Amino acid sequence: MTQFDFIGTELPRPDAPDKAAGKAVYIHDFVRPGMLYGKIKYSRYAHARIKAIDTSKAERLAGVRAVITGCNTPQIRIGFIKDNVALKRDKVRQFRDEVAAVAAIDPEIAAEAVDLIEVEYEELPGVFDPEEALQEGAPLVHETDARGRPKVDNRVPVPWKFVAGDVEKAKQEAAFVAEGRFSTPLIQQSCMGTAGCVAEFDLQGNLIIHTKTQIPFLAQNDFNAALSAMGLKGKNSRVIVPALGGSFGTGLDTHGYEYIAILLAYKTGRPVKIVLNREEEFAYLSPRQPTRTHIIQGCSREGKLTFREIRMLLDNGAYTSWGATTPSVMMLPISSLYRVPNVFYETTIVYTNNTYCQAMRGYGNPQAAWALESNLDELAEAAGIDPYEFRLLNCNIPNDITPMGLNITSCGHEECLRTVAEKLDWKAKRGQQRGKARGVGMASLFHVGGSGRVYRSDGTGIIMKLDDFGHVSVITGGVEMGQGFHSALAVATAEALGVTPDRVMVVSGDTATCPWDVGTHASRGAFTSCNAAIQAAQKARKRIFELAAEHFMPRVHFRMKLRKKKEPDFEIPDLDYERYCDPSEFDLKKNIVFLREEPDNPFLQLSIEEILREAHFKEQGTMIVTEAFYDPCNQMIDMKTCRGNMSAAYITGAQGAEVEVDTETGRVKILRFAAAHDVGQVINQQTIKGQIYGGIVQGLGYALCEEFKTEKGRNLNPNFLDYKILSAPDVDFPIDITCVETHDPEGPFGAKGVGEPGLVPTAPAIANAVYDAIGLRITDLPITPQKVLAALKARKKAA
Repeated sequence: MTQFDFIGTELPRPDAPDKAAGKAVYIHDFVRPGMLYGKIKYSRYAHARIKAIDTSKAERLAGVRAVITGCNTPQIRIGFIKDNVALKRDKVRQFRDEVAAVAAIDPEIAAEAVDLIEVEYEELPGVFDPEEALQEGAPLVHETDARGRPKVDNRVPVPWKFVAGDVEKAKQEAAFVAEGRFSTPLIQQSCMGTAGCVAEFDLQGNLIIHTKTQIPFLAQNDFNAALSAMGLKGKNSRVIVPALGGSFGTGLDTHGYEYIAILLAYKTGRPVKIVLNREEEFAYLSPRQPTRTHIIQGCSREGKLTFREIRMLLDNGAYTSWGATTPSVMMLPISSLYRVPNVFYETTIVYTNNTYCQAMRGYGNPQAAWALESNLDELAEAAGIDPYEFRLLNCNIPNDITPMGLNITSCGHEECLRTVAEKLDWKAKRGQQRGKARGVGMASLFHVGGSGRVYRSDGTGIIMKLDDFGHVSVITGGVEMGQGFHSALAVATAEALGVTPDRVMVVSGDTATCPWDVGTHASRGAFTSCNAAIQAAQKARKRIFELAAEHFMPRVHFRMKLRKKKEPDFEIPDLDYERYCDPSEFDLKKNIVFLREEPDNPFLQLSIEEILREAHFKEQGTMIVTEAFYDPCNQMIDMKTCRGNMSAAYITGAQGAEVEVDTETGRVKILRFAAAHDVGQVINQQTIKGQIYGGIVQGLGYALCEEFKTEKGRNLNPNFLDYKILSAPDVDFPIDITCVETHDPEGPFGAKGVGEPGLVPTAPAIANAVYDAIGLRITDLPITPQKVLAALKARKKAA
């Protein structure tokens, strides 16, 4: 096994000190000279026609510099299939629709001006349930599609269907079958830092926008298209990403508030800042999609999975964002978690007058895992097999190709399952504690671990610049969102180049100075950037060793001349100083360049900074700057067959919980939690465990308490008092995390991406433990005390 100097150790995060000291600059802190403050007027109805907008009172208010509507600005189309516009002219389709906006000299005046804008509406019937939206005669959310063609129903034109094998035949031949219906709610990403941006134009008409995004280069494409719609074709956008207080998928799209800030900045000729407050963040940004799933799975008499059939209904909301592509990731576990030869999967995505939905951590996988892993326990029970043993029997294995065409290279699924079972003392506790209303449950995960190609380029560029003092600037287009991206990249760079991590500085977040990166999503940041950093470091090392070879010949001659004049106090070994030192003979570790065959020879060692300064200041000097572009060996999914090796590597894992259910109150108390994830190779112990801990706690909230509540499209709990996320005092039980290292051949130093999967199997693991405790299965998230009590009362009544 390879011995590393820094990979796998526990090192502090380079971005932590500034954040802890309050020195990091978030969008809320950002100020530009002459900056104005923008505020948006949102719809009063979930579905209505706009008859008239009167902005005269707002325009007359002292301190107001601009008032805009869809009628006095160019139409900017946004969204995955361009079915949305930045400012609505004729119709509103959800409460969050933007109908007007103002720019003023301070936030208070801007808010007052928005209240003065008068909008006359004609309210229309709304549709808020996806099943009702599919019924004949249901109100149409969109009368035409993005190309102006008439629509006849509320289906979103983004179909997803995957078929492998013969499911109907496998159904007939299965010895045991389990069928169920499961649902998940809307979930708010709950970033601590709310959304916002500052837009301005330079004197050449180019846009500069500081914004809270995960996709600076894709956002640049979107903003350049907006400039063209504004009559500024040929002008460019510069996207700069400030410090982010979390993102969790909210930054995977561009948003209406960004385009409105751009329009206001162009109209006023001054920088315009729009920052959402907490209630606006809840009400006017996009949550995770709710799903309704019908699932059937079957197995042989021996317990081998034979088929899986899943049909999903997704409430898209009023417009289509990247969230409509989440089925592409749902297909991964549905087709490939466990070894199952016959699979049918189909989604129906439906327009409603609810808030439109987008990406959130896991990108559809948590919704899929909820149904799949809950139903798997039901199937194991039908077959009379322990759920843990059932999973072992069907677990994923290395060097396997799944029905979807996913090429699994390394795979630690079995070890993850065994580890979780051991940590929970499974055999002693499963099915043995029902009299105490205690139980244990587990669930598995399968996710991309080597990026995921959702765009033509899935690549990451790196520029590596070494200065005269042996410090290394690693310039990347990736985004640090609080997940530890900078830490992983700094450690990987140090290891690959041969310097200590304190010498490495990561520079990111500016499309004008950083190389292309498709965006920080799909658990790809560390995987792609660290692979690119290794390539750039190899180029830099080659150049360093060439310089070392040039340096050491005159240095050897000089040392030998000293020896003839005066014998030193220490022994100088005999040296063949006429010998040429080839660059291939050198190595670099911990900032020191040395001959590989004589690592302890002080006369054949030199600090990296000495070599770099000598190279710089000699006649016709040089500096070392290298670049690399890493594009993974993966494929875009074929939209006709829904097949393709989407990722260069795949991550598996398992989580389990022991719970106690209070049968008087319905409260579920977690007694212990265990997780084992196949991470390929740990890069930084602190960062990777932080990622998994954070994912687990998000998953626990998904399982037990989080729900974005609405009534006819309006959010009812737009704050952290009424929307229940878990805080530190709620996590009053041990969480045991094991990182299983399988050393993937495609990963940097063998590592895989781990950012998203931490929350994927958490909810079904809890639900399976609740079932073991009380013999009742909750199928609708979250598992609240009210639902548990209702199930207990229903069973008692039926007895």
